[in-house]
Amino acid sequence: MAPIATGVLFLFALFALITVLKTLFTVRTAQAGIVERFGKFNRIVRPGLHLLIPFAERVFFVDLQVKQASFVVETKTRDNVFVQIPVSVQYQVLDESIFDAFYKLSSPQKQIESFVFNSILGHVPKLTLDETFEQQSGISVAVKVELDQIMRNFGFNILTALVTDIIPDAKVKTAMNDINAAQRSQVAAMARGEADKILKVKQAEAEAESKALQGKGIAAERQAIIDGLRASIEHFREAVPGATAEDVMALVLLTQYFDTLKDIGVRSGTNTLFLPNNPGAANDFLQQILAGLRGGTHRASAAVPPPPAAA
Repeated sequence: MAPIATGVLFLFALFALITVLKTLFTVRTAQAGIVERFGKFNRIVRPGLHLLIPFAERVFFVDLQVKQASFVVETKTRDNVFVQIPVSVQYQVLDESIFDAFYKLSSPQKQIESFVFNSILGHVPKLTLDETFEQQSGISVAVKVELDQIMRNFGFNILTALVTDIIPDAKVKTAMNDINAAQRSQVAAMARGEADKILKVKQAEAEAESKALQGKGIAAERQAIIDGLRASIEHFREAVPGATAEDVMALVLLTQYFDTLKDIGVRSGTNTLFLPNNPGAANDFLQQILAGLRGGTHRASAAVPPPPAAA
């Protein structure tokens, strides 16, 4: 009988252990427990050690931590450009709506994905591609507001719904890059053209100012020559009685002519200089200079109209 008693005692101890294990359970922090009795909701338990009625109650755990779900929505814009829009949604079970979050939805992430697709497809097709890029943050806000209103009825709080990127088709992206590069090249060409224009204007202004200063210098030089000639003529007439102003001018011009030939002859780039060597060459030079001077004087006199006759 002893072995039988030992077996019975062992079975009783095993049954007691199973009963204890079925009775005691713990709920971790950031969790909640749903207790059902004979398949019917009974109560919600918080973190800590709790008791169950053995073989009558069972517990299910609900995670209260923030979760994230990521989706990629493909749609087209108003200008018929297909884009892929990655969306990240952060959601959490409302503490006061644990019952709804556990019993109303069988797969919360699938429901959220459906509502995100519906929201994106309701906004992006109304916008062009450029407007979609410009209103990326606005699309995120709109998705978050709509999704939060819907999911709150099921016991979930939508913390954020971020549109993390807008990815157009590869060919469209290449075309956009080409357009951008062309626009930048055009701007650079315009800038270079404007710089060249400013440089040429400044060069023209500098050249004009240089010519003006050069003209003033030549005028001053000629004035000095005229003053010097006037003084030379007066001194020569005083030193040589009977000499006319024309004789003195001819002598001065002839002297300047030979001085000019001398300067040309001593320059480094001059190799050979041909001059007439007959005895009357100097006289011919003088006559030609005087003829040119008289011709210039006659032309200047003819250009000046005579004064009107007195009535």
